[in-house]
Parts: sequence; structure tokens; C-alpha cells
Amino acid sequence: MDYSLLLLAAVPVTGFLAGFINTLAGSGSLITLPILILLGLPANVANGTNRVGVLLQNIVAVATFRKRGALETAGSWKLIVPTVLGSVLGAELAVDLDEALLRKTIGALMLVMLVVVSVQPGRWLAAHAAGKPGNIWIQAPLFFAIGIYGGFIQAGVGILLLAGLVLGAGLTLVGANALKNLIVLIFTTAALIVFVVNGQVHWGLGLLLALGQGAGAWVAARLAIARGAKFVHWVLIAILVLSAIALLGDFSL
Repeated sequence: MDYSLLLLAAVPVTGFLAGFINTLAGSGSLITLPILILLGLPANVANGTNRVGVLLQNIVAVATFRKRGALETAGSWKLIVPTVLGSVLGAELAVDLDEALLRKTIGALMLVMLVVVSVQPGRWLAAHAAGKPGNIWIQAPLFFAIGIYGGFIQAGVGILLLAGLVLGAGLTLVGANALKNLIVLIFTTAALIVFVVNGQVHWGLGLLLALGQGAGAWVAARLAIARGAKFVHWVLIAILVLSAIALLGDFSL
């Protein structure tokens, strides 16, 4: 059996699942990055290519949330600006990193995210009451750091943003999820430009992935978060374990 053709056929399906997961919570890139690497893309090119699908997915998600009146943007520039600045720096770091080292770094980060999504999962699966808005002097460096991570590697940034928006900015989980998609849309555009300029985007696979992710985002944005949260949580754990093993074990087809 030609496993590379099987993986290629799985790209849009994987994209759909990633778009669905990213829109509801985050970490869909933990599925798409390994697929792109297993298809033979160098880790740095896979990292850049992955942003194409993320971009379309968030365009669809943001448009849907806005249409349904679920997106509140008042004062969001205070969070968006430092995140975008951080993402440009993170993307520049990823572009210049040795391919083999980046591959190992991605695998290690997946293990870190495994701990994040496994410890006290109820915190991320249940709605939160809005707290007091955070201090700008705390929010700015926090979201700058999240931006660096998101620019460096997209995988898992949705969970970090949700944590920052709920615990650092005082939003409800529902409101944070909608705003998260807008922030990811804007900083992904900035990061993608960096990867394009450095020739680290495979447009064929990126657009194929984008078709699936756009469809997944469209479906997910219309579903109640609670209905899919527990399923997403366990899927993420399984994917994190398998992906980390594959990447740290230097497996490829």
C-alpha cells in the first residue's frame, strides 16, 4: 500500500477535524503538523504551510461568531497588538531554527501540551464566570509571550489564549473562545507573511488543508461548546501522545 497517497487523501479530512477542534478550543495543529511532516515536508516548511489552513479556518470562524453576535471586540486591541508583535518575533525564530532541531522542539512541545490539557481538564471544559479585567501591565507581556509561542509554532496556542483570556483578561469561556479566533486570525496573518517571505510554505498542501479546516470551523462555530468539549479533550490527549512519539522518534514515510 502507498502510505504517502493515503496520507495525502487524509489531509482535507485531518484539516476538517483540526478546524473543528481549533474553533471549539485549540491545538488542532497537533494533528495537522505531524501529517505534513509525515508527507515529507521539512519541519520548518510544515510549520509555515500549516498557517495557510489556520488562516482560512479563522476567517470562517470569526465571520460566523460575528454574525451570531458572539464576538465582543471592545478594547481587544490591548491584547491583539502585543500578541501580533510577539508572533512576528516567534516566526522569525522558527524560520532560522535548524530543521532537525525544530522537529525535536515540536515533539517536546507536544509533550508539554499533553500535561497542559491533562491536568485539571475541568478548568478548560466548564464555563467560567467573568472576573475582573486584568491589569494592562500584566496582560501586555502575557499576550506578547503567547504571541511568540504562536508565531514559533501554532500547535497549542489556542489553549494558551483561552487561559490568558479567561484567567488573565477576565472573560467568560464563551466570550474568550470567540475573541481567541479573532486574535489567532490577525497574528497568523503576520506570521504567515514571515514564512512566505522565507520560502517556507507549500501552497498545494496548505490550500488542501485549508479547505478541510474552513469546513470544520464552519460546523464547529454552530455547535454548543459543551457538546464537543469532552470528546475534543480525549482526542487531543491521544493525538499528543502519538505525535510526540512520531516526531521524537524521527519517524517519516
